[in-house]
Amino acid sequence: MRPSFHPRLINSPYDDPGVFIPFLFENRSLLFDLGDIHALPARDILKITHAFVSHTHMDHFAGFDRLLRLFLGRGKDLHLYGPEGFLKNIEGKLAGYTWNLVGHYAAPFSLHAAEVRKDKLMFREYRCRDAFSASSPAEETPFSGTLLTEPSLKVSAVVLDHKTDCLGFCLEERFHVNIIKEALSGMELPVGPWIREFKQALYCERDPKSGFVVAGMGEKNKTKRFVLGELAGKIARISEGQKIVYLTDLAGSPENLEKVIPFAENADQLFVEAAFLEADRQAADEKRHLTARDAGRIAGLCGVKQYTLFHYSPRYTDRAGEIEREAEEAFRAASFERLNAKG
Repeated sequence: MRPSFHPRLINSPYDDPGVFIPFLFENRSLLFDLGDIHALPARDILKITHAFVSHTHMDHFAGFDRLLRLFLGRGKDLHLYGPEGFLKNIEGKLAGYTWNLVGHYAAPFSLHAAEVRKDKLMFREYRCRDAFSASSPAEETPFSGTLLTEPSLKVSAVVLDHKTDCLGFCLEERFHVNIIKEALSGMELPVGPWIREFKQALYCERDPKSGFVVAGMGEKNKTKRFVLGELAGKIARISEGQKIVYLTDLAGSPENLEKVIPFAENADQLFVEAAFLEADRQAADEKRHLTARDAGRIAGLCGVKQYTLFHYSPRYTDRAGEIEREAEEAFRAASFERLNAKG
């Protein structure tokens, strides 16, 4: 089965954190954290529709300017999410530039920012044509954990302690639609934008007896008509959806662990910081970061299928192997503990 999402770290584990998540068969991506993003080609950055910022320390937010620079003058909507104080910080960034000429831009561009608090979400739009001024008060809605809901997926957040609010993120696919390429070839159907429309029809639970048109076939742009349910039976396999979790910059406290373990449970892929070695536990506690042992233990107790470590302190340059070994030992011990707890 080919996954719908292909998450990857933007930088090395020693550099600014961030995970880039492109979608298969779609000209679209999500971003978890917004530090230095120069390692991403411009064509990838321009695919981003939603960026989720854990907190606004510089190494998690410095890439905002690069993102904004590339989106200027383009007819796009960019959605940003961050913790308490995020709207003020966005406005501070925008206020640092002069926007006297943007009213002449032909293509409309808008920033849609959401501030995540423990009990509510605060939304505000900033339009390029209005020089990014906040023309109206922020709209408020209750927050129950979910930031984004679409037919095929949802993104959730948990508020964690880093001596400031810091968000962890979870991307969950409702179910996975795997396209059988051999079936496409046998039916002489091309790979193209229609596949996204086909998947959306399944996610939206359209009547399987309804018609579905495959367009854009060959040089003459021919079309073929099918019954949706019959086409799905021939070219698609339905399976459990992916779950991707991102955790960074959190104290290894009992309060944080009590939140993240159910949040990340059974994740297919966990991206988790491992800022310090256990030998430097005092430094980790003072700076509200996880040790490699913490990271491995979280991954094991959550029963994740795969985990990726990142956000190593520069004091461990050339010692990545020690961090990985410490995390793996803790992962195995916690996995054993989890199995025993289940009886």
